[in-house]
Amino acid sequence: MKIKTLIAGVVILGCLFAGCGPATQTTQTAQSIHATQSTTAEKNYTYTEYPLERNGIKLHLDRMTLEGTTPKRNILLVHGVTYSSHEFDINYEDYSLVRWLAGEGFGVWRLDIAGFGRSGEVNDGFMPDSEYASEDINAAVEKIVKETGQEKIDVLGWSWGTVTTGRFAAKHPEHLSKLILYAPILSGLGEAEIKEAFHHNTWDHAADDFTKKPDGAFDLSIADPNLIEMFCSSCWHYDGDKSPNGGRRDICVSKDTKLIDLSKITVPTLVICGDSDPYLNYDLVGTVKESLPKGSELVMVKGGSHVVYIEKPYYKAFRDGIKGFLLQP
Repeated sequence: MKIKTLIAGVVILGCLFAGCGPATQTTQTAQSIHATQSTTAEKNYTYTEYPLERNGIKLHLDRMTLEGTTPKRNILLVHGVTYSSHEFDINYEDYSLVRWLAGEGFGVWRLDIAGFGRSGEVNDGFMPDSEYASEDINAAVEKIVKETGQEKIDVLGWSWGTVTTGRFAAKHPEHLSKLILYAPILSGLGEAEIKEAFHHNTWDHAADDFTKKPDGAFDLSIADPNLIEMFCSSCWHYDGDKSPNGGRRDICVSKDTKLIDLSKITVPTLVICGDSDPYLNYDLVGTVKESLPKGSELVMVKGGSHVVYIEKPYYKAFRDGIKGFLLQP
């Protein structure tokens, strides 16, 4: 187990390229040329890594808490199909979803599926598909329950992470309190033959989810340019030039193919998304409550895209939706 203390702020971009990742056992004061722009009061956080292995592959599992606290609730965040869990902790101004949740009293856990980010490599990029990833999630949840002594936790999945957490929830509800499906991929994105076992990652691809103007320039009224730079830098630092393609092959199927069987989910579920997300089937999104159990909710943030959680006009509305759902009785 590796532990360090962090102070909220903005990390220096050069740190991302120099290799000083979160596993370093140090006390760190984050500084930046942009630090004067920070709108968040400084808080101390404790970061811990937990050894986890499944199927002979080491999985990266970490937790962040507000220093000096013992969280009464725990939540696991699960990433999408290309880039790993670092995306939830873009430590610029107050955009980090991880640190915000920790400040709300949660123990915030992140998992990298096998072959992604800081987890062990896989020889076959098609191997960690949606079903495989759902079992990695189950292994992480069982580890969290063991470490915390809390029998039930919350889980949030983003994008392809909604497919994997949805399947996990259907098979292993025993330790699940509430489920959040953020930008849910409810049906196929369209048929495409995925021939390569690994996706070729590029800087431009990492930035594709940010809203652009008709001329192709980033819409800087939606996303801060420093945040975009840090997001892409983290993708390059943690994920490198390739990611497994098993999940991509799963979702690049007919738009008529449903990928999440909502009727098999038995816990209260929040479906949350922007209303301008190019990946979503809004005909299905609009009907999700018909298939979900009592206590479930649907929240659509007007104007938000696939990265609504870090878009400056919308991220607070996104958080309000999550907070209202998680903290209600």
